Amino acid sequence: MKVLYFTKYSQQGASSRLRSFQYFPYLEKSGLLVTVKPFFDDAYLKSLYLGKKNKAAIIKAYFKRLINLGTVFRYDVVVIEKELFPYFFSWFERLLAFLGVSYIVDYDDAIFHNYDLSTNKWICFFLKNKINTVMRCSNCVIAGNSYLAHRAKIAGAKKIEIIPTVIDLDRYQVKNEYATQQVTIGWIGSPSTFKYVKQIAPVLKQLVARYNVKINIVGAKEDLGFGDNMHYISWTEDSEVESILDFDIGIMPLEDTPWELGKCSYKLIQYMACGVPVVASAVGMNKEVVQEGEQGFLVTSEKDWFTALEKLICNTSLREALGIKGRAKVAKEYCLQQTQGKLTSLLKNSSQA
Repeated sequence: MKVLYFTKYSQQGASSRLRSFQYFPYLEKSGLLVTVKPFFDDAYLKSLYLGKKNKAAIIKAYFKRLINLGTVFRYDVVVIEKELFPYFFSWFERLLAFLGVSYIVDYDDAIFHNYDLSTNKWICFFLKNKINTVMRCSNCVIAGNSYLAHRAKIAGAKKIEIIPTVIDLDRYQVKNEYATQQVTIGWIGSPSTFKYVKQIAPVLKQLVARYNVKINIVGAKEDLGFGDNMHYISWTEDSEVESILDFDIGIMPLEDTPWELGKCSYKLIQYMACGVPVVASAVGMNKEVVQEGEQGFLVTSEKDWFTALEKLICNTSLREALGIKGRAKVAKEYCLQQTQGKLTSLLKNSSQA
């Protein structure tokens, strides 16, 4: 059986790597022949991470995908990450459905809000219902969480399956030592999501002053003025687990907006996989991943943030207990070893639909 993946990015893009590429060895081991055609290539991603937009690369991406669409009839099933053409009409997804091409569409973000909540009146007017159409015309929608699945239901999707964004458990070691002296609060992410950390900077500043905690930031470099107590660490795929193992507490602050409701709490899953207790905003999927007082704490205000973090800073045994429970939950629900069978079966059954 042959499967064609239309991913948004190459393996260097986090969403494509986690939602698609990490599954390919398992799919191929089960007898599926996988071909992948990313929309954006490594060169585009490199410029994007440097804060630049390569217009020539964007035009090239649209043209290349148009050419690749001509190969869909060679495959038994097609998997589309989010959409075929960003910021363009759903004409090609509708054409696939009309021609009887079996396609599955996968979401790990509320990208429909790029359109229906856009501040650009023309984008909102012409594309607000685009993703609903893409979902409705698909054979199946794979959603990373219940919020995305609910949107698929409203859109009239024929079939909906929830598969969370997960980690490969074999890559994640567990902490074997929890600090008794200087405690490290850690965050991992990208420069674009560092804005959430900035919102709780006053809380972190109080904790630095009172408890001399260390703040480790992986993947962003914006200075918050904490001096030697703040450490900036470059992100790489090979070193991310090692960086998280240096955390004593992992944090995931979020705003409470429709966009954040589509997020799949991947940071929390990473922290918990390493046995690191967590403190997170009580928003969206965070409330599913974290059980209050079991793997960490859910918070809604600056006072809550301070209280939860202080409790963990001052209690080493509590950090260890919550960390152990976090690892157990990830091993049971949020790892590749648990979800790969579901995806494999879904693809095989789709080819027979």
